[in-house]
Amino acid sequence: MTLSLATTAPATTTADALLIAVITNGSRIELATHGLPSAVQESLTDALTAVGAKGKAGEVTRIPAVKGIKAPVVIAVGLGGANDLGNREGVRRAIGNAVRSAAGMRKLAVIASADTGMLEAACIAARLAAYDFTAYKGKGTSGNGGKPVASIVLLVPGPTTAEQRRIVADANLIADSVSLARDLVNTPPNALPPATLAMAAKQAVEGLPVKVTIWDERTLARQGCGGILGVGQGSANPPRLARLDYSPAGAKRHLILVGKGITFDTGGISIKPAPNMDKMKGDMAGAAAVIAAVQAIAGLKLKVKVTGLIPTAENMPSGSAQRPGDVITMFDGRTVEVLNTDAEGRLILADALGIAVREKPALIIDVATLTGAQLIALGTRTAGVMSNDERARTEVCAAAAKAGETMWPMPLPEDLRASLDSATADIANIGDRNGGMLSAGVFLKEFVPDTQAWVHLDIAGPAFNEQGAYGYTPKGGTGAAVRTFVQVARELAAG
Repeated sequence: MTLSLATTAPATTTADALLIAVITNGSRIELATHGLPSAVQESLTDALTAVGAKGKAGEVTRIPAVKGIKAPVVIAVGLGGANDLGNREGVRRAIGNAVRSAAGMRKLAVIASADTGMLEAACIAARLAAYDFTAYKGKGTSGNGGKPVASIVLLVPGPTTAEQRRIVADANLIADSVSLARDLVNTPPNALPPATLAMAAKQAVEGLPVKVTIWDERTLARQGCGGILGVGQGSANPPRLARLDYSPAGAKRHLILVGKGITFDTGGISIKPAPNMDKMKGDMAGAAAVIAAVQAIAGLKLKVKVTGLIPTAENMPSGSAQRPGDVITMFDGRTVEVLNTDAEGRLILADALGIAVREKPALIIDVATLTGAQLIALGTRTAGVMSNDERARTEVCAAAAKAGETMWPMPLPEDLRASLDSATADIANIGDRNGGMLSAGVFLKEFVPDTQAWVHLDIAGPAFNEQGAYGYTPKGGTGAAVRTFVQVARELAAG
């Protein structure tokens, strides 16, 4: 899918449809547009009013084009009232609705605002909405009910500026990376065992100034990564740890991203119920987010050192699988009693966090589809954010809001630590069932010194959309956290 800029007159632009924005003004609607003759604007307003368009946020109305417009169809998308235009995420979701409604078309022309914030919102939303996953579909079929529009041209007034061209280029690059994360999450588990995911990380950064290191099961054993090995020992597909290092000249700060890469999660010996187990192909969404984020950050040439750590394993039951009651030794030497083999994500993350803290970066962020408790607490669209550093947690939440991802700060209550006590080992891998999202965060906190700024993201809900598509979010893998990581990297690069 291509996204480009043009300065041609909207009325005479050749396209399958012309997309315009509409806002409410009391009981009337107004066109939030430019470049259309007044007579055409009046005709469009009358036609849209006649079919009941209200201009409410996200509303999409399709009508035949009025006289004076070359495109045969006009798609009007509501942005709400004039005061709603400052809500960039509302604008993104509205544009996403409109672009999805253009499925099946070859070219969509969008009358875009010259305002850089509005243009940026329209660009990223348009690209993210025009997504489909068809790699495993039969020839000529579409994965989400209609082939996305193939080409979108944004019509801006006057000559294009360098800033506008940068916005479009960045949106294309970031959207490509989000699409990569979505593709990885949507890939069936038989096609993405740990070794293949590690190679996907390597392939994602080919041609970019990123060093790739992959530890196989023998290296993991030499390095003492008992968590990754323990989780993966029941599978015929051995575990891996992939490391991506982007170190641009002039970078003054170091960001380490750690992503949970469970390529399929049966729960192991503590096996999950059969219903919906197929969704566990998405238990590597954290790893997908880290791979995609490093690709985007390196592609944008941001002046910040970034390391991506991707511990990956397949959690299977077998004669060689780890058992409830086993004690394993982690990378940092700490011992863990495995009371529940379905609490496996925290085990592979703990090894990777042990590696990360040795480098004393400015910030470590781990991201994982870690707990079902996250969905109970925050639902399917809001990620939980926990940290040992209140300032870091606030900054990550602010970056997420700016990027358009919904995240909410959560505590790490000290009283939950006692529920993780083990009579046999240094710590148990599960604690109190109540507040399960928080106790998982408390477990991870044990592997990070208090002096090291660290943030934990639980994206169990937002990573995989099981319902229908909405806004610019498709059904299936969403690419959650990629845009937040890019925004965090931008801010670290800026100092």
